[in-house]
Amino acid sequence: MSAVYLYCVVHAPKAPSLSRAPAGVPGAGPLGCATVGVSLWAVWSEVPIDRYGSDALERTLADLDRVAPIALAHDAVVEHLFRQRGATVVPMKLFTMFSSLERAVEETAARRRDIRAAAKRIAGCEEWGVRVTRQAATATRTRAVEAASGAEFLAARRDQRAAARAEVEAAAAAAAAAFRALSAVARDVRRRDEAPPGATAPPLLDAVFLVAR
Repeated sequence: MSAVYLYCVVHAPKAPSLSRAPAGVPGAGPLGCATVGVSLWAVWSEVPIDRYGSDALERTLADLDRVAPIALAHDAVVEHLFRQRGATVVPMKLFTMFSSLERAVEETAARRRDIRAAAKRIAGCEEWGVRVTRQAATATRTRAVEAASGAEFLAARRDQRAAARAEVEAAAAAAAAAFRALSAVARDVRRRDEAPPGATAPPLLDAVFLVAR
């Protein structure tokens, strides 16, 4: 039993070349190309149900070490097609799958208006992700490690807290300035404010910029 895994849809005058293309996601069969509209081509491969079915997929998604090689392989196929002259690539989300090629073609073709609009918006552009994080604050050395008086110690602790606050504020201001500068040269911007998986707090800046190639 197998399913059809969809990597992307390519907007191009002719079918994209799959010669020397990456192998695709782990366990997949050879890459294929199917037309889903005039100048629109879906790039796909067959994947085994016992590895990509709903039960197996649930286990995979719970383990980032298992997701990572799949994501990298998916991206490698998209990147290979992106480098072809005259092609605009609209990537599909990770784990976009269908029960058959006919179903994949039918459902993708039904969305061709949205796909064409996306292709028009991103034509001639690249997507760049930028993440800015702050290292743990370097505590200001206390003037009174061996303070002569309690007042001196409390003053040193107050200065330490003030320095830490200033460090946080300066880092946030630098990230905001970077976001403004990059947004000025981007065609489109998407910013994420929640913490990424495994992080205890959101980065100072986590954004994707669509910029002219």
